Amino acid sequence: MKDKRILYVSSEVIPYLPETEIASMSFEVPQMVNSKGGQIRIFMPRYGNINERRHQLHEVIRLSGMNLVINDFDMPLIIKVASIPKERIQVYFIDNEEYFKRKATFTDEDGNLFPDNDERAIFFAKGVVETVKKLNWAPDIIHVHGWLASLLPLYLKQYYASEPLFKQSKIVTSVYNTGFDDTLNEQLIDKIAFDGINKDDIAELEKPTYDNLMKVAVKNSDAAIIGSADLNEELSKYLNVTKIPVLPYKKKEEFAPAYEEFYTTKVLD
Repeated sequence: MKDKRILYVSSEVIPYLPETEIASMSFEVPQMVNSKGGQIRIFMPRYGNINERRHQLHEVIRLSGMNLVINDFDMPLIIKVASIPKERIQVYFIDNEEYFKRKATFTDEDGNLFPDNDERAIFFAKGVVETVKKLNWAPDIIHVHGWLASLLPLYLKQYYASEPLFKQSKIVTSVYNTGFDDTLNEQLIDKIAFDGINKDDIAELEKPTYDNLMKVAVKNSDAAIIGSADLNEELSKYLNVTKIPVLPYKKKEEFAPAYEEFYTTKVLD
């Protein structure tokens, strides 16, 4: 993995959020690649429940100040950065007052999904790509974790298809059993179509369930990784018939050699 550039895009990363399967792997995998001489960057949303003072987040003025168009509205993009202690790993935070100021991640105090989670996912995907463009950092691999990041493969393959910086980039999506039971805003498909993406390519999102979001992510990826031991039957079947390489689930204590081999022989090959 020496000198390979890998961009990790995740909805959750420790130590900034409580430990979950996604947050843990979104730290462990970059740490592994970093220890083997790879160059990594991590992107995640700057939720309002992240303690900026404790984790020493600070705004990067040269990367902030852009407006992203979401469903015909201009939404300001703010970029913050922090370093994971003792790891020499930089984490970039996608921020916006409207979408990420609230003191929670995905749901309100009653456990209901935020009604604008669909727009938050679009904003996050666009924000990551636009920031990496400003950094002029061409990744060899882009590895996606979590449903809030799941629109990134679609936007890279469709909306940013002609962007030269990502011409050689390979996209990997990790699929977990950590989703949601309800659906996102059913206007999601129209909001994505507003960006010029053909509705036929996102027909699954007529009903924006967790499973359908992940299907669209996998469909626009070059490889996939099963991130949970117990994946639901629908996603398991989908991954069984996909034509891209799929790495079976690996326990935390055995993932490192398996991921490294998968990256080098299946993704970059």
